[in-house]
Amino acid sequence: MKKIPKIRGEKAGRASAVHDSTDRVDWSKAKKAVFPNLRPTLKSISLRLPESMIDELRVLANKRDVPYQSLLKMFLSERIAEELRA
Repeated sequence: MKKIPKIRGEKAGRASAVHDSTDRVDWSKAKKAVFPNLRPTLKSISLRLPESMIDELRVLANKRDVPYQSLLKMFLSERIAEELRA
């Protein structure tokens, strides 16, 4: 295996990124990395809902003592998981 070169600076890093790593790293010995403390990247969206639905969502969220937007995310997450299982 070839030695992994030290990269100094962003420009050199970009230049080395185009090279194949198979002659420098034995990927058969690689282990899957787990990063449990990373927060997922969030993206804001615009969603139009009937006012009555938002009011009902706020009532439900108030009963659970969570913000209504968090409750909406929980509902969406549960439904997506359910759909993916089917």
